[in-house]
Amino acid sequence: MTQATELDATAAETGANATKVFQEKAKAPTSGTNQERVAELATEVLAAIHDVIRRHELTYSEYDALKAWLIKVGQDGEWPLFLDVFIEHAVEEVVNADRPGSKGTIEGPFYVPGAPRADGEVTLPMRADETGTPLLFRAQVRSTDGASLPGAQVEVWQADDAGFYGQFAPGIPEWNLRGTVIADADGTVAIRTIQPAPYQIPHDGATGQLIAAAGWHAWRPAHLHFKIVAAGHQLLTTQLYFAGGEYISNDVASAVKPELMLHPKPAADGNGNEVSYDFVLARV
Repeated sequence: MTQATELDATAAETGANATKVFQEKAKAPTSGTNQERVAELATEVLAAIHDVIRRHELTYSEYDALKAWLIKVGQDGEWPLFLDVFIEHAVEEVVNADRPGSKGTIEGPFYVPGAPRADGEVTLPMRADETGTPLLFRAQVRSTDGASLPGAQVEVWQADDAGFYGQFAPGIPEWNLRGTVIADADGTVAIRTIQPAPYQIPHDGATGQLIAAAGWHAWRPAHLHFKIVAAGHQLLTTQLYFAGGEYISNDVASAVKPELMLHPKPAADGNGNEVSYDFVLARV
């Protein structure tokens, strides 16, 4: 039997993995939401839906199609995908509206905690025949007062050159193109990887049905994901994009910000490209 590869990835499999990862995350203790807050938010969301129904004179056939689609989103395990693509950017904007330092953006559905740790200058785990343009990413982590942050933890994850994520597409080794890098005494890290490709979000399931029915596209621009943690500072979750790349101006997830652009140049050693960026963290 032929072994499945990343090109055989399906929305159902990807959705199931994303749901499992989120359910593990959701087990962590939270402060909870009080009854008044739940009532306020639920009432306003329902009122907004009722307003759309009345203004657009929704028919019963359209209502039944909506119910069938909502059921299918759950059956396909795509609620993390749908919510992270179409809703999370608004939550992130509100939460970080007044935050100083580097801009954040969405986490997305493909984060997995616990990636292998290494210090300072590292090469991300990758296949021996990993395709793509080599990329050297250098960064300094510092505070808003300018002080470097030695020992800062920089988690990084990305799609491969075909636009697929390890742990979510078949045939890709565990932790491929994922890592946790500990900044050196100057707060710097150097990460050798490959330049990721733009990718289509999984679109053969319920989320893809909505995108096709609306005549939208399902593409995200190429990007690197980061989570940065340093003692006494706020967690920064962000993505960095490649200036001039496809889908920068019409990202399906609406997560691109002008402050998050990378400008690659040929690497000094002649091996691919290199780029640099400073992560500036706000104090707690």
